Amino acid sequence: MTEELLRSPLHERHEQAGAKFAEFGGWSMPLEYAGGGVIAEHHCVRDQVGIFDVSHLGKARVTGEAAIDFLNRCLTNDLHKVGPGKAQYTMLCNEQGGVTDDLIAYVNSETDIFLIPNAANTAKVVQVLADRARAEVNDIQVVNQHQDFAVLAVQGPSSEALLNDLGLPTDMDYMAFRVIEREGWTMTVCRTGYTGEKGYELVVPTEHALTVWDEVMAAGQRLGIRPCGLGARDTLRTEMGYSLHGNDISPEINPVEAGLSWAVGWKKTEPFLGSDVLRAIKAEGPARRMRGLLALGRGIPRHGMSVVDDEGSVIGEVTSGTFSPTLKQGVALALVDAAVELDDEVGVQVRNRVERFRVVRPPFVTPEVREG
Repeated sequence: MTEELLRSPLHERHEQAGAKFAEFGGWSMPLEYAGGGVIAEHHCVRDQVGIFDVSHLGKARVTGEAAIDFLNRCLTNDLHKVGPGKAQYTMLCNEQGGVTDDLIAYVNSETDIFLIPNAANTAKVVQVLADRARAEVNDIQVVNQHQDFAVLAVQGPSSEALLNDLGLPTDMDYMAFRVIEREGWTMTVCRTGYTGEKGYELVVPTEHALTVWDEVMAAGQRLGIRPCGLGARDTLRTEMGYSLHGNDISPEINPVEAGLSWAVGWKKTEPFLGSDVLRAIKAEGPARRMRGLLALGRGIPRHGMSVVDDEGSVIGEVTSGTFSPTLKQGVALALVDAAVELDDEVGVQVRNRVERFRVVRPPFVTPEVREG
């Protein structure tokens, strides 16, 4: 029997808006909406403002006297680099250096860190951390809060104006957040997102999700807001070269070859999961690297397509590929032999033909995420 898909607390709003649904990480989530579609939603975020329901994302809380020190022995990045009110992109690796999941850690205090992993990996992340906490015999508590909160992503150049209209704080730096009181409950307003545009993510208790969604949609009408689905989220993040777990990173793909060494705390004095292997890979140099591919013709690359050299030999594989609505050409992330250099030309096997691509450094579109 097929396991029933989980539903967002905003599911009825998506149905009312004529959403087309798709399975993602065990959840039924909106792929695109009637009256627009992926391309229109993509441009709305680049030019104005869009709202995404990303409540499928995981939520977990790690608490305890030395919670930051504990997480530093588990996750790749160094949480001592950020303080309360700051967020950090990081990864949980396996002992072979592969990425079990990538996530964002929100530091409420030295003893309270909120984690947002990917939907399908939440239970695994919680299990790994809880097992480590038990093995260390400490007071660390790891709690799965996956369905306790909804997450709304308000993204685009007009996102700040929209939140200002709602009286929500916007005066924080990129990767910072504020917790606000609202009539007996709290909402977290985060200066984060996955589109490359200036934007915010609202972490809301599940029971208040519909109210906040309606408030954002009403306030956004004068700014041309659209509800946006996971289809546009994917084209937006691919234009930025942002990694997607299961495609560009995985238990078989490590942070060094994925181009995510910047999210590894190489100077941490204590080992963390996979650290010995990652240090060895960094010292020797990886055998393959993540590169950007920009179409020279009309070819549209897709996940799993082979990358070939001039002789037709396979030298890599497309991990994420799409048609860029902004550039109006095909773009891809591909894991290729380390010998492949920027500005080289390679082929991608698109069905029964080889299309030409130039090797570039992502992002493909200038990011605006840190603006303001």
